[in-house]
Order: sequence, then structure tokens, then C-alpha cells
Amino acid sequence: MVESNPPIFPACAKLLPSAALLLAAVARAQSPAIEDAPIQPIFITANPLGANTLVSPTSTLDGTALTLKRADSLGETLNGLPGISTTTYGPMVGRPIIRGMDGDRIRLLQNGVAAYDASSLSYDHAVPQDTLSVERIEIVRGPAALLYGGNAIGGVVNTIDNRIPREPIDSVSGQVDASYGGANNASAGAAQVEGGDGKFAFHVDAFDRATSNERIPGFAHSDRQRALDGPDTPQPYGSIPNSDGRWHGGAIGSSYTWANGYAGISYNGYEANYGSVAEDDVRLRMHQDRIAASSEVRNLQGPFSQVKFDFAYTDYEHKEIDDGETGTTFRNHGYEARVEARHRKIGPLEGAIGVQLSQNTFSALGDEALVPTSRTTNAALFGLEEWSVADALKLSIGARYEHLNIDPTSGGNEKFADSTKRDFNAASISAGALIKLNSAWSVAGNVAYTERAPTYYELYSNGPHDATGQYLIGNPDAQKEKAISTDLSLRFASGPNKASAGVFYSRFRNYLTEFNTGRLVDDDDNPVTPGTVDALNEAQYRGVRADFYGVELDGTWRIFDKGAQRLDAEFVADYTHARNVDTGEALPRISPLRATIALDYAYGPYGARTELVHAWAQHRVPENDLPTASYTTLGVTLTYKFRIGATNWLAYLRGQNLTNQDVRYASSVVRDIAPEGGRSVMIGVRTAF
Repeated sequence: MVESNPPIFPACAKLLPSAALLLAAVARAQSPAIEDAPIQPIFITANPLGANTLVSPTSTLDGTALTLKRADSLGETLNGLPGISTTTYGPMVGRPIIRGMDGDRIRLLQNGVAAYDASSLSYDHAVPQDTLSVERIEIVRGPAALLYGGNAIGGVVNTIDNRIPREPIDSVSGQVDASYGGANNASAGAAQVEGGDGKFAFHVDAFDRATSNERIPGFAHSDRQRALDGPDTPQPYGSIPNSDGRWHGGAIGSSYTWANGYAGISYNGYEANYGSVAEDDVRLRMHQDRIAASSEVRNLQGPFSQVKFDFAYTDYEHKEIDDGETGTTFRNHGYEARVEARHRKIGPLEGAIGVQLSQNTFSALGDEALVPTSRTTNAALFGLEEWSVADALKLSIGARYEHLNIDPTSGGNEKFADSTKRDFNAASISAGALIKLNSAWSVAGNVAYTERAPTYYELYSNGPHDATGQYLIGNPDAQKEKAISTDLSLRFASGPNKASAGVFYSRFRNYLTEFNTGRLVDDDDNPVTPGTVDALNEAQYRGVRADFYGVELDGTWRIFDKGAQRLDAEFVADYTHARNVDTGEALPRISPLRATIALDYAYGPYGARTELVHAWAQHRVPENDLPTASYTTLGVTLTYKFRIGATNWLAYLRGQNLTNQDVRYASSVVRDIAPEGGRSVMIGVRTAF
């Protein structure tokens, strides 16, 4: 049984699933369904100019597509989009990977600013966010993400909600989501209510999710791992031990809106309790509080026509509890503020400049005190300019300069007594072009030079990390990562038919990554002999030259459209190759070639989607890693849209991995002990009023 604090909104959390399913049953014989109203919101992330066509490669998830793709983690929700895979540490934990890059090279934002946590430090640390509370997710891949800093060199994932209403609301509306099923029997529910008088607006939401252990097709350990385990090692079968969990939270926000802008504030809280799939007796209890403020003023007089301000303060903590006793407590608290000002035209140039300030303090206290208490302060200036040379040609250039300071404190721990303060100045610049060949075809290209300062854990790590089976040692003399990145894509768009084919390449001069030293050590970094219980692989951060390159394809084609019927074919494929240039060895945790083919059919209020995913085997792994086998999964989703009075409903039935494949992601650090879920079915309903 999962231990947990009571939900923030207990009554709502208990009533959501049962109430929604009851109303759905009552509505079965009601009036015909209506279609969702078409909405084409402006892409927000890395787009201060509000352009409809972006030079950078982007992806979005919102509306029904987001509802039907939601999973138990942010990474799994986005997994399978072009160029995006996920870390996993069981079903509850997954952080997005973009083009083979993860950790501090991917910036996770909420409404454009950071929400501090510990997910980039370790693969067993979840992102404290549930997609039930999200309205839209925007992903920027490649060089254009540099406006958010060097630690966005791989890309940006920005989750967007309406907790601070940005437009006037002059009535009361709401939404309820409920679902049950999946390989871990997840029961999930969420509700939100918004209202206003045309000037003052409010937002309230709550969500709750609980899961059991995840069912799998066979043994938890892979064939290769079982051969290494030996005959006396217990071999879990049919489910992954300690993979259950519970998380819940909610938010309240308010704003004042007027014709040319808005200003508001919000609070949201998050609680989680989940198991570590690598340690049967370890659970993680997580808590996050976040206060945000946001404002935008448009149609200003003077040199700037529009100014936008975003601020957030986050207080995060999680405890790793071993057999009922707290072993380590991780804390991260701090703020980030961002101001963007769009200037009036200067000759042919349209652009925006901005300032970003942030400070956060991270600490890890207890048995796994990996790093000293470290305060990181960042101040940055950035800008973006665009020049529409002609209707068929748009040029853009962006730049960012930042100063970063990392100040460690040993706190009496002798391991960190020699940790010293580090300062870095990092500069990044990018240029891009969009060429329209005709009304349907276009070519987009980007090139960028990016610098990323090392993080506190890359500099100061010195401690055991049981979640990855390592004793990590930082590099206190580490220098900035420097990379030159390019991407080029050919795009097609004509009515419902869309396609894109792109290639990318990044060359790193000082790519910071972990390397095993070849020594086996204990929790105090003392050498031990092979076969010693709880022995750890000693690993040290160091910089190498590295290459990343690959291909991304996606497209949708309308095969049939007549009357109330339509049929679309979809295709997505991606491939990433990453290597250590000095040795030629593969970098770890890189997804193999993947391809998805889907047919999406609609007949009035009814919908059906069939999706076939194939991932090839990944044999390009570092010397001490095990390869992963290929797999092919089948998914089917059935939907029905209907209406009761003024209330719109969506009911769905989703089957996943219907071929019951043994799926092990090459990007997962626990792939050989914890595969993905087996065959499963989920039922859900969403209503908006």
C-alpha cells in the first residue's frame, strides 16, 4: 500500500472519477456529438514576436491530442514525437530527451520560467508535474532554444496552463477529466473551474493519480541481465516490484485583464510518493510549492510596443526513505524572473530584447550527500531580430550573454571542504532563414554557437548514488561546454496535408559526461573486490569532444474526406547518432532508429486510431552497457464525442502494447531491470462546460 498525505483537495479527488463516469453513462442516449472548435493558438516558446511561421523545429500537444497521449510522466507523454525520447525509472519517472541530450541540456519550463526540482540530477527523480493540469505543451528543438540559456542547447519543453488567466473571462466554465486502467491500473482525475466578470478572473484546479505495480509480459530482468545475475538472484516476474505511486496537487490563480494586457498571480502545490524500481525498500516522498506572477502590456507608446514579465518562486523537497527511515533529503528553492520587450520596427528589423535573472540553492543532506549545498546565480541579456526580406524570405538572428556564479558550502562535510566558488561567462548566438519555395513548400535552416556552464553536480559531486549504482566524482576544474549546432528541414503544408524532413548536427568541444574509472568502491570510495555486496562503479565527470547528428521525419496525409468521414495517415521517424570523437565509442542512452505509422479515422462523433511503433535494436552502446532488442507495439484508441445541453464530452478507450511486447528503452538507465508496461486498456472521459 502506498503511504501518502491526504490530497490537497480530498473531496474533489475522491469524487472526480465516479462522478464523471456516472454522468457519461447517463449521457449515452443524449443528443448528437459536436466537434471541437478549431483552435490555432500562436506558438509562445522562443517566439517573442508572435510569428505564425517559425524557423526553428517545433512540436505541440494540446486539446484532444494531449488528452489521448497523457501518460504517468512528462517524458512518456512526449515520447515518440519527432526527436523526443524519455528517461525512465519505472512508470512514474520520465524526463524528456531531445536529440539524444538530457539532464541539464534540456530546459523544462512552466509558462516560460523555471520550476526548480532535482530531476536533472538523477534519473530516479521525477518531474513534479502532472499533465492533467496542463493545457498545452510546446517543444523547441535545436539552436533556437538558446534564448533560454546554454542549458537549453538540446531544446526547451514548456508546459502552459491558464492558472493566471491571460484573456478576459465574463462567465463560469470548467473541465473534468477522469480515467482508469493502463498497465499499472492508474486511476486519475482532474477538475478546473474558471470565471470572471470581464475584468477580474480566477482559476482553480485539482488533480489526483494513484497507481499499482506495473504489469509486464515476463521477467523484470532482461535475458542478458539474468545471465549476469547468477542462479541465486530472485527474478521478479509479471510485474515490477515497488513501481506503484500516488501524486496529487492543485492550484489557485487570479488576474486583472484589460484591453491591452493583464496582470495576475497564482499558487500551485504538488505531492508525490512513489517507489524506486531499483531498490525494493526505497520510496521517494516529494513536495513542491510554487508561486508565480505574470503580466503583459500591449500597444505601448515609445520605443517598445509590448512588454511581458514572468516570475516564479519554487520551494522543492524530496526525501528518499529506506525501509521506513529517511536516508537523504534533497532541497531546491529559488526564483526566476524574465522580462521580454518587443521594440518597434528599426528599419526592416522587428525584434525583442530581454533580461533574465535567477537564483536557486540546492542541497542534499544524509546518506547520499552527493554534492555540497550550492547556490547558483544567473543574470542574462538576450535578443532576437527578424528581417522579412521578401514574402518568400525571412531571416532571424538571436543572441544571449549570461553570467553564472556557483557558490558551494561544505556545511561541515569534509568531502566538500575543498569546493571553491566558480564564475562563468557564457555567450550564444544563432542565425536562421526561412525560404518559401511556393505556397506549399519551404526550407528552414539554423546555425548556432552555444556555451553551457557546468552545473553544481558536474563540478562538486563526491558521493554514492545507489540509483545508478555509481560513486560519482565531479570535476572542479571543468570548463564550459562549447558547441556548434545546425539543422535543416524541408517542409510541406497544404490544407490538412503536412510533412517535414529534417537533419541536424552538433559538434561539442567539451561535452561533460560520466566515465567509469574501472574501480569498484564502497559508499566511502574505498576500493573493494568484484562480487562485494553493494559495490559501486566509480565514475567521474570529464569533458570530451562529441558529435550528435540525426534525421527527423513526420507527416500527415488526408487519404479520404467525404461527408462526415475522413481518414488520415500519419508517419513519424527519427534517428540519432552520438559518439565520443576521441575514441569513436557511442555515448550512453541513445534511442535507436524508430518509426511510427498511424491511421486516424473519424465518422461524425466517432473516432478510431491505430498506431504501429517499431524501434530497431540498439547495439551502439558504451563498453560497459548492455544492448537493447528491437520491439514492435500496436495501439488502438476509440473515441466518441457527444453533448448534454451546453456540455461537451469526450469518451475514449485506449489499448496500448496490444502485442504484449517486452519493451526496453535504450534511453533508460534501468532498462535491464525494469521494462515498460505490457498489454493494457484504459477508459477515460473528459467534459467541458
